[in-house]
Amino acid sequence: MPDTSTGSMGNTSVPSRRTVLAATAGMTTALALGGTAHAGPDGKHDDRKLRALIARMSLPEKVGQLFVMRVYGHSATAPDQADIDANLKEIGVRTAAELIAKYRVGGIIYFTWAHNTRDPHQIADLSNGIQRASLAQPRGLPVLVSTDQEHGIVCRVGEPATLFPGAMAIGAGGSRADARTLGRVAGQELRALGIRQNYSPVADVNVNPANPVIGVRSFGAEPAAVAGMVAAEVAGYQHARQLAATAKHFPGHGDTAVDSHYGFPVITHTRDQWNQLDAPPFRAAIRAGIDSIMTAHIMVPALDDSGDPATLSRPILTGILREELGYDGLVVTDSLGMEGVRTKYGDDRVPVLALKAGVDQLLNPPSLDIAWNAVLKAVQDGELTEARLDESILRILRLKAKLRLFDAPYVSQGGVDRTVGTASHLRTADRIAERTTTLLVNEDSTLPLSRRSHPKILVVGADPASPSGTTGPPTGVLAAALTELGFTATALSTGTAPSSAAIAKAVEAARAADAVVVGTYNVTASSTQKALVEQLLATGRPVVAVAVRNPYDVAHLPAVRAYLASYSWTDVELRAAARVIAGRVAPRGKLPVPVQQADDPTRVLYPIGHGLSYGRG
Repeated sequence: MPDTSTGSMGNTSVPSRRTVLAATAGMTTALALGGTAHAGPDGKHDDRKLRALIARMSLPEKVGQLFVMRVYGHSATAPDQADIDANLKEIGVRTAAELIAKYRVGGIIYFTWAHNTRDPHQIADLSNGIQRASLAQPRGLPVLVSTDQEHGIVCRVGEPATLFPGAMAIGAGGSRADARTLGRVAGQELRALGIRQNYSPVADVNVNPANPVIGVRSFGAEPAAVAGMVAAEVAGYQHARQLAATAKHFPGHGDTAVDSHYGFPVITHTRDQWNQLDAPPFRAAIRAGIDSIMTAHIMVPALDDSGDPATLSRPILTGILREELGYDGLVVTDSLGMEGVRTKYGDDRVPVLALKAGVDQLLNPPSLDIAWNAVLKAVQDGELTEARLDESILRILRLKAKLRLFDAPYVSQGGVDRTVGTASHLRTADRIAERTTTLLVNEDSTLPLSRRSHPKILVVGADPASPSGTTGPPTGVLAAALTELGFTATALSTGTAPSSAAIAKAVEAARAADAVVVGTYNVTASSTQKALVEQLLATGRPVVAVAVRNPYDVAHLPAVRAYLASYSWTDVELRAAARVIAGRVAPRGKLPVPVQQADDPTRVLYPIGHGLSYGRG
């Protein structure tokens, strides 16, 4: 049964049982006298009823079920004019409701930049509006709403929802229980918003420090440790069938120096190396019952020497993932708008080749009209069979049934208020974050700082654009957290590439402070962040550096006598770092990746497992 609890829904309300039954009349009629296609108490589905649904679908309806599409706007039926204009330009429809009516899409993905995620109540309204629009269609089916809520640096739903540390921070904490708790709590909140498929966790093993697209989104560089964290987080997300987790990016995106959003990465691992390095987290996810796996737009010649990206590779997706690893859940592409999948083939060929390779869900094509019609034509021309589409649609409907979308497609505002961003959830995130902050260097017991001996603190450094939904900027968050802890802290942003004037201003301010905290962000050999830190050190004031993204920064700044890694510049991680700086909690994190020497990458400066605590120099 749908959730019929009442509560303020802004300009909408949770549909009554009568309304829901009317909207789903086509769906229940298609199921004849067998009732709805619900999952039983054990989560098992009734394939006979699902196949009956598929048999009654038209070919255009079947094609639509395969697509997961973006759409602009905070409302399914009444978005802002700018969002209507964007929809008309990119999709040829005005609203999410029109998108569903025209293409009968099986899924919709939420993005911050598409204005889908303003606040929890609005998100719940949007989800309900999408479901209502779809269920009102002839033979209407519930929609699988998805998003990328990895936590850390990739989040689409922001405050006041609970935001947790990202994967590498969780890897530094080393607690599978924390990973499972993250999945359980975050899954509860997403489900309350009507989001039922999360493109997380990242199962890539980040063995390349220069990786521009994965990095701190990975749990670490040790395959067994990453596998354990992936399995734990999957178990949390999928607890009580509340949410479908998605392990990504198969067959493994952790060893590349190219971003597949903008180029076509090639992974040169041998088959044995792939088995040892890349495969373990995906095997663990499959053993944990993962509901969906996302493909990578990468070439792996040892797995398929055709030159095709893995997303379009039958040897990889069917031969390895399905047949060798025994996976029979959903396979979803990474965004089809990314350059890595568009390099070799046109946008009309990519979705057809992906389906031929073994994909089930086609995510966010640059032109839905081109992609949708290409798949339709491929079936009409005999390149794809309707039976091949039916295989994927059955998997999609199985997941919708497992998630109870046939029985309870709607969410309530009362559920939002009871679940999203509760005090208990926020405390849980803070406690987990405290276990992740890693103390890399602490010469002469520089840390912790005492508010009695160092009452005035200057916080300077990089202020990268704040990850979605966090308050930022990092210098301001750190300064505010330190002030709450009894210091007098002042923030001064110097940027990721500080100018000579910005450095001079910071140095002048440092001379009036008792200690300096400097945030570093992806420091390189030529970065002017090095000059900033060196000149701050020359003032003689104690300087505490915090790597707010990659922990590899420490290798470029060997003179710093106190260095912390927070693995992200989200509020929850920066507040935890502030508590460590102030000595309110002891640092407990351990490096989940090695840090190589800056001038000789063959030598390890700090190995996996390195992490100091107070009382050790």
